[in-house]
Amino acid sequence: MTQNGTRQTSVAPGVRPAWSAAAATALLVGCAVGPNFKPPAPPAAHGYVAGALPSTTSAAPGNGGVAQDFVNGLDIPGQWWTLFQSRELNALIDQALTHNPTLAAAQAALRQANENTAAQRGLYYPSISGSVGTQRDKASAAELGLPGSYLYSLNSASVNVSYTLDAFGANRRAVEALRSEADYERFALEAAYLSLTANIVTSAVSEASLRAQVAATEAIAHSQQLQLDIIQRRVAAGGASRVDLAQQQSTLASTLATLPPLKEQLAQQRNQLATYVGALPADYAGTEFSLDSLALPQQLPVSLPSKLVEQRPDVQQSTALLHQATAQIGVATANLLPQITLSGSYGGEAASMSKVFSPASVVWSLAASLTQPIFKGGQLVHQRRAAVAAAQEAAANYQATVLTAFQNVSNTLYALQADADALAAQTAAQHAAADSLSLVQAQYKSGAASYTQVLTSEQAYQSAEVALVKARAQRFADSAALFQSLGGGWWNRDDVNAKSIECCKGPQ
Repeated sequence: MTQNGTRQTSVAPGVRPAWSAAAATALLVGCAVGPNFKPPAPPAAHGYVAGALPSTTSAAPGNGGVAQDFVNGLDIPGQWWTLFQSRELNALIDQALTHNPTLAAAQAALRQANENTAAQRGLYYPSISGSVGTQRDKASAAELGLPGSYLYSLNSASVNVSYTLDAFGANRRAVEALRSEADYERFALEAAYLSLTANIVTSAVSEASLRAQVAATEAIAHSQQLQLDIIQRRVAAGGASRVDLAQQQSTLASTLATLPPLKEQLAQQRNQLATYVGALPADYAGTEFSLDSLALPQQLPVSLPSKLVEQRPDVQQSTALLHQATAQIGVATANLLPQITLSGSYGGEAASMSKVFSPASVVWSLAASLTQPIFKGGQLVHQRRAAVAAAQEAAANYQATVLTAFQNVSNTLYALQADADALAAQTAAQHAAADSLSLVQAQYKSGAASYTQVLTSEQAYQSAEVALVKARAQRFADSAALFQSLGGGWWNRDDVNAKSIECCKGPQ
């Protein structure tokens, strides 16, 4: 007891400082208002297609006709395009990953988002600034009861400290929102990477297809020219009519007329590849791809539906946007609550700079303020309602993105089965058309068939030959589309600096 009768509590050495530190920490940290984000659960789906997915596709003779196996749960390599077994394709993609400007822009956007997050985290700490000033004044001496005026100098130097307590988590929610934006840019980079690599594979396949179509058309035109030479000799010998000659000339001209559009498309496809690798069209001298230089992957992954949302960069982007919108609700809620600011300064003021730091010149101040919004015309309330609506919008967009992801995979799986069946049927059709043309041409030479039959067989063969090329190319293109629709295996890549992700993580 003290002399005045009050009870005095005894505090062991070291306990009071520890208690004070804990209290100060609790005051500074406070609570973060607003909802805590939880990623949506993946859809409870058991597959991508109605019914059971066949374990393998049909096969057809020739390159690109191999049967493909669907393997449930098979992981996707980070460099999935190497499964096409083309060194030229691998080299082209390596060049694009180094020089593509769209990819470089996505990388810069990620760096910008990371730096913005780091800048916002600076508000976790007090703001400290220093100032030095000097001024020369002339004042009236009347206030001192003296006539005239006098001159004086005032020199000052001080350190100012200001800190706004994040009592309700406004700053922490703002950092959370920026960290989510960095996550969005992280997956935007992965989406750009996936889109670029898939587009290059598809463009290479398209180039190979167009090149094969040009070659097939030129071979057909050559055969038709030989047939025209035969008819010209027969007309000269009186064994054929000029009508037959005119019909063959018309057929040849029609075939040759299909070449310029094909060559134009081929040139445009080459220009597209040049753009992907960051080269000007006139400077591009990449490999001329052919279908025979590519191998069709025999094992195709079918990721578990529960994993698809984790693998798709676009779904992860939507998740990040939903997270950001949720955090903004916390920011808007905290703006409705009091803001507590602590400030202080320490320095000196003196007539001469040499005396500013003397004990007699010391000046200091401590201040605390609490600001509570009272009336802003409903601005803060409506801002919070807008933040809630934005989160609802983000949630709906997330659901739409997930639905599109499952649709992409389902469409591609159906397409791969149809591609295999179409190639088998088209191969049979091409063989039948070739046999029919040979037979009719032999019959025409012996006079057992009309020239109309020859023309019909030539047109059927030409159509079958070009369709076969397209059917082969479609299997390669849709195989690439499957890898793209499943996310492209970015999680198995090691060429993304992990620090670009870790830098966004700060105090929660």
